[in-house]
Amino acid sequence: MQITRATDYAVRIMIRLAALPEEERLAAPELARGIQAPESFVSKILQQLVQRGMVTSHRGAGGGFQLAVAPENVSLLDVVEMVQGPLQINLCVAGESSCDLSAWCGAHPIWNEAQAALRKVLASASIARLARDSMANRTKEESSSSGKIQIQSAQPAGRKQRSG
Repeated sequence: MQITRATDYAVRIMIRLAALPEEERLAAPELARGIQAPESFVSKILQQLVQRGMVTSHRGAGGGFQLAVAPENVSLLDVVEMVQGPLQINLCVAGESSCDLSAWCGAHPIWNEAQAALRKVLASASIARLARDSMANRTKEESSSSGKIQIQSAQPAGRKQRSG
């Protein structure tokens, strides 16, 4: 299974919008620049996200796009399946009657296990968490690229070093 470009951009859009302060909106051109995607493609994906109730669109001065859902309640799996349809790594795991060989094929349980693992990983990643991680990573990158190197203690805050 390969994530399509449309899905990748939809994920980037959702993460970028989740990183905004609650009442802030972004215009499509600004959003496209921010996620490094073609504006025409971003506009099409935004239409899908609006139609599915994930994003709201506001016209006029101060208009733009913002999340219509709580980012804590939207998983990466939700976005992937919204754009691409149900997650399916191959035809063998499409349903109980999709594969005539499933009763004896040694690969069938492995495909099922792989699909279940992928679903679990994608479902466990909320858009809110991805937005927080992205903002933190961007801050670190900007700090290091501007020549400001931050050295952090090897010991997590609040923990005492063991003696002896």
